[in-house]
Amino acid sequence: MAILPERKGKIVCITINRPEVMNALDHETIRELKKTFLDFRDDPDLWVCIITGAGDKAFCAGADLVKVVKERISHTQDLEPNPEIIDPFPGGDGLDIWKPMIAAINGYCFAGGLGLALLCDIRICSENATFGTMGTSRGILPGGGQTQRAS
Repeated sequence: MAILPERKGKIVCITINRPEVMNALDHETIRELKKTFLDFRDDPDLWVCIITGAGDKAFCAGADLVKVVKERISHTQDLEPNPEIIDPFPGGDGLDIWKPMIAAINGYCFAGGLGLALLCDIRICSENATFGTMGTSRGILPGGGQTQRAS
């Protein structure tokens, strides 16, 4: 599993478990993350969510570009657009999570990972946390609310 939710009383700790690719987000991981967020939102016994990344190198390095590009290429023949490919970010749009969310950031927090951290109400960072929005250097609009929430 790419997402590991662990309940501790009224707290759920969600770990992005893809350390081999710096916890980058592919479509499967995004689907699991959305489901886990909705489970947290809809469970009256859970009051707080803490999200972090596995390993010591990265919180989340954004999209798994190698995998996402391969998936986009394989869908070029589809007549119907796949919304997860067009907008893969698991941002807060439509989730309406009113409960407190905390990002525990260790290591790299780039692109979609930064958007994910900005989605949280509180961000706690280690001394080696590094932040960046990478889209503009690649000709991509920074997604996931990076331009709206980074204030």
